[in-house]
Amino acid sequence: MEKWVVAAKRADFGAIAKKFGIDQVTARLIRNRDIIGDAAIEEYLNGSLLNLHSAHLMKDCEKAVELLTDRIDAQKKIRIIGDYDIDGVCATYILYRALLLCGANVDYDLPDRILDGYGLNQNLIDLANDEGVDTILTCDNGIAAVEQVAYARSLGMTVIVTDHHEPGAVLPDADALINPHQKECPYPYKNLCGAAVAYKLVTVLYEAMGIPQEESEKLVEFAAFATVGDVMDLTGENRILVKEGLLQLNNTSNLGFQALIRVNGLQDKEITAYHIGFVLGPCLNAGGRLDTAKKSLALLLAESETEATELAEELLELNGRRKEMTLEGYEQAVELIETSSMKEDKVLVVYLPGCHESLAGIIAGRLRERYYRPTIVLTQGEHEVKGSGRSIESYSMFEELQKCGDLFLKFGGHPMAAGCSLKKENVDKLRRRLNEQTTLTQDDLTEKIVIDVPMPLDYISERLIGELSYLEPFGKGNSKPVFAEKNLAVCSARAVGQSGRVVRMRVANAAGTMMDAVYFGDAKVFREYIEKKYGRAETEKLFQGRKNAVHLSVIYYPSINEYNGLRSIQIVVQSYQ
Repeated sequence: MEKWVVAAKRADFGAIAKKFGIDQVTARLIRNRDIIGDAAIEEYLNGSLLNLHSAHLMKDCEKAVELLTDRIDAQKKIRIIGDYDIDGVCATYILYRALLLCGANVDYDLPDRILDGYGLNQNLIDLANDEGVDTILTCDNGIAAVEQVAYARSLGMTVIVTDHHEPGAVLPDADALINPHQKECPYPYKNLCGAAVAYKLVTVLYEAMGIPQEESEKLVEFAAFATVGDVMDLTGENRILVKEGLLQLNNTSNLGFQALIRVNGLQDKEITAYHIGFVLGPCLNAGGRLDTAKKSLALLLAESETEATELAEELLELNGRRKEMTLEGYEQAVELIETSSMKEDKVLVVYLPGCHESLAGIIAGRLRERYYRPTIVLTQGEHEVKGSGRSIESYSMFEELQKCGDLFLKFGGHPMAAGCSLKKENVDKLRRRLNEQTTLTQDDLTEKIVIDVPMPLDYISERLIGELSYLEPFGKGNSKPVFAEKNLAVCSARAVGQSGRVVRMRVANAAGTMMDAVYFGDAKVFREYIEKKYGRAETEKLFQGRKNAVHLSVIYYPSINEYNGLRSIQIVVQSYQ
């Protein structure tokens, strides 16, 4: 069972509220996100692109621009090599569009997930060499390509690496290496995605080429899309990029984005970080998962509405297939866990040989949510076992995999996510070793929901709800505020919606404030919980709208319900006890 805890961070909330003209609740929410000091609060509330650090601070950025301008002037062939996910596609788009505008002789290549695997490889290098490429420019990959970079340079090619993944012990000997995670890189903000690093490079390139910075700002929506899609922390620069990028995306001139929004039925809605993360982004990712990422990039590069619509529809269909295959793999994984000793493991390592390797990360994420355990899902590739992992806050997956480095053919990633390949005979060894070496406690493995503010229903107002929008966009690192109230009387409840999975309630607190509440969870599970706690008779009374004894403590978010021209305040219940 999840554990509810109240955030206990202290500050003079009254003073903050007065200084910035906000409610004390909003001031508390800002402090809970570790935004401290007037300058930081001002940037959090009103930050713009002007608050971004200069890309000149990024190690080798100026060096890379010198190399690129030299190649542009000499019309030597430049090839961008990206990755097959959202970040790689958007990063490739940013660099390709920018270099075209600079007059470069440039093209691009994206690896095939199955045939090539992740990042730079010898096949892509040989192809580039055969086609007369002078300079390889990577994006969203390359930091781990030590041998590959050396090979490309041995053929006489110049290699510029732009990446954002954690560096290993040995760095590639590239002609220029841009990655804010390098120890020697003084760039203050480290958590940029690959597309954001590419965007930073472009700002310096445009400066060198005499191109107005307004042109680089047109690329922000692509960096923002990738930032959300690659599940980066929405803090500091990332939050500014996404905030500005969403403004652009809602008025986008890109035919591909327009078509993707349209085929998903979102043309009349405000596009938020949620839509990127759960609707639009998965479509763009589906190309690289089940077909080719070049189809996703072609969508962004589409020059006619007809072409864009056709590609968007194809990606939507691919994403539908991905959803079906994901559900099948997830259900297989749950059965394996529940019918074996794995359910006792603190670190889940699940081998699904028949699962499409591109779905391993998604399934790992769902298993992590279900069991609240670090989870690695392994599949059978053409020549080796491949896998992807998703972690919990108290477990650095990258560090733990490093301790098992001898078992892998290849691995890499972040604290919260990682990828790997290994021989089949090492699968059980990996499972055993990760569980033997883990220091995870039962407390670590109990999901904690941190309540920002225990707030009674009678404090909620339309003004406060409007003010909460100042904190957007929400996502990893800038979570949606969490409110709670204990012991609400549940006056009535009913299951609604086509599948009957939504629960609408009428609730009241001890002060007598009554309000509508909606729960978008499983109505059947909700009813079973009430019945177990209060008995069948009280449950029947509740769902018949009669006086009953049912009380719930809830975690919620306040919102405005608009129906038939009428506006009313309601709470959206996220959890209950």
